[in-house]
Amino acid sequence: MIDQDTRDRIIAAPEALLEDNDVMNALIGANERAMGSNIVDLRGIAMERLESRLSRLEDTHRTVIAAAYENLAGTNQVHRAILQMLDPLTFEDFLKTLNTDVAQTLRIDCVRLVLESVQPGEDPVLRKLGDVLYVAGPGFVGEYLSGGRNVSLRPVVLRQVLPASDALYGEKAGWIRSEALMKLDFGKGRLPGMLVLGAEDPHQFKTTHGTDLLGFFAGVFERTMRRWLS
Repeated sequence: MIDQDTRDRIIAAPEALLEDNDVMNALIGANERAMGSNIVDLRGIAMERLESRLSRLEDTHRTVIAAAYENLAGTNQVHRAILQMLDPLTFEDFLKTLNTDVAQTLRIDCVRLVLESVQPGEDPVLRKLGDVLYVAGPGFVGEYLSGGRNVSLRPVVLRQVLPASDALYGEKAGWIRSEALMKLDFGKGRLPGMLVLGAEDPHQFKTTHGTDLLGFFAGVFERTMRRWLS
């Protein structure tokens, strides 16, 4: 028998039992045992299915909300990085900003701007611009984006990577485990370029991630570069 105090509390606030899933499951189980094994409680079966469906809907709801917050955070990051990229008044400061403020905002470990050139050797003037600028021969961008395979080139490529050499990343090659590659179009009559974002985290850039935000960032970047190149 239920003691009088507990009984009075249940009668005074029965909705408290209805809101407690564990208590309700215990009551339903006790009711099924009381009916015996020869009776099938269709209502109980229906409730179990509804409860399972509700649980899946709640999990989906939490997943959707988490993804929405993550997308919003990513959008804010890219917007801040674009504003920082538009601030410099000289090309040298522009490259420095890429390697400092923009890199910190995007939470990446390395930035490289690849420019293709038909000029052999390394220009001493370019050497003064720091490690961000990497000058390569014609065809380098396509070769690097495709990984040496005969595939159609996408404007944005995300992948996990283990650099085979330090040619592109320099001394940071030993730390880079994922990268975002954005092909850049500098206009008619100019060789293409590529913006490379490298990360130590192997899960920061994966083939399963969306590329819309980085595509937008690359569009703003290449239009900014056209001004510098002109």
